[in-house]
Amino acid sequence: MRIVHLLSPAPAGGLERVVQALAIGQHRRNHDVLVIPVVETLPDSDAFAAPLVRAGVGVMPIVVPPREYRKEREKLAGILDSFSPDVVHSHGYRTNVVDGGLVRKRGIAMVGSAHGFTGGALRNRVYEWLDCFALRTFDAAIAVSRPLGEKLIARGVRASRLHVVPNAWSQIAPPLTREDARAALNLAEDQKVIGWVGRMTHEKGVDVFVDALQRLTATGLTACLVGDGPEREIVESKAKVLGVSDRLVWTGLLQEAGRYFKAFDVLCQSSRTEGIPMVVLEAMAVGIPLVVTAVGGVPDVVSPSEAMLVAPENPVALANALDHALADGAAAGVRAAAAKLRLQRQFSEASWLDAHDRVYASARRS
Repeated sequence: MRIVHLLSPAPAGGLERVVQALAIGQHRRNHDVLVIPVVETLPDSDAFAAPLVRAGVGVMPIVVPPREYRKEREKLAGILDSFSPDVVHSHGYRTNVVDGGLVRKRGIAMVGSAHGFTGGALRNRVYEWLDCFALRTFDAAIAVSRPLGEKLIARGVRASRLHVVPNAWSQIAPPLTREDARAALNLAEDQKVIGWVGRMTHEKGVDVFVDALQRLTATGLTACLVGDGPEREIVESKAKVLGVSDRLVWTGLLQEAGRYFKAFDVLCQSSRTEGIPMVVLEAMAVGIPLVVTAVGGVPDVVSPSEAMLVAPENPVALANALDHALADGAAAGVRAAAAKLRLQRQFSEASWLDAHDRVYASARRS
């Protein structure tokens, strides 16, 4: 098939990682794949495009100023007319809402993915409503987790056009060794290190994680926070007030962050809401013990025998789980090994790509 992936990428994130893995996997299966990122400017170093280009996947950015939606659609129309795709797969509310109608008018099969809803402020809820309205008009809609699929059906997406395709893991770049990862992150070899990776936004709960650090009984440990976002300055100030700043290492954004996970003794995901977080899948792949909040599709990926699950927005429970994982390394290792095995059995790249092939085929028939 000739496949277009359409998105408005953030500097880093799970959605972007999914698109990279999907496009590269489809290219390896001899599909003709083109990725179209909609961006305001072309960065000097395009971290999103780099793995795609390295793998031989075509990338054709659309560069438009903010809210120049007419110009965006004109440029997209030119690319579609030239490439003649069998299916366009849009990822996220931005391109679902702005560009879906244009694709449908051209008679091209249109697939839209919902990667997760964050809730929160009124503006976000309006975006989510618009996204669901757009998905109702598409030939097929994909939800990356079972709870998200249920939410889409409740919001009017027809069950006959909805496909739940949980995220899967595929290796884009080989992981660093523990020694090299720690050297790259400036972490001492003899430290106990908790990793936290993600966008620093409210739904990711980085504030809950920092609250939990104050309550840990373990001593001599470091928390390495990988990522950036609007909550970073707020949380840095909070860490100073709580007296835990000396335990924190802030790396900022790291492209292909999964390469560094072996530096961690435990990876913590403290989100308030999720679809299926790629960070969790990447930690499972390299055998890193997990302490995670039981939100969204997370409990469908790991059980208590494979990770320590806690309720969201509960820093006391999070601290207790982290203390337990650090104190009993043998038990944490058993859970991590079980999680890695489950990843290989249930979240393989091959079955994930097969599922997308089936979705595309159904969209072309509708």
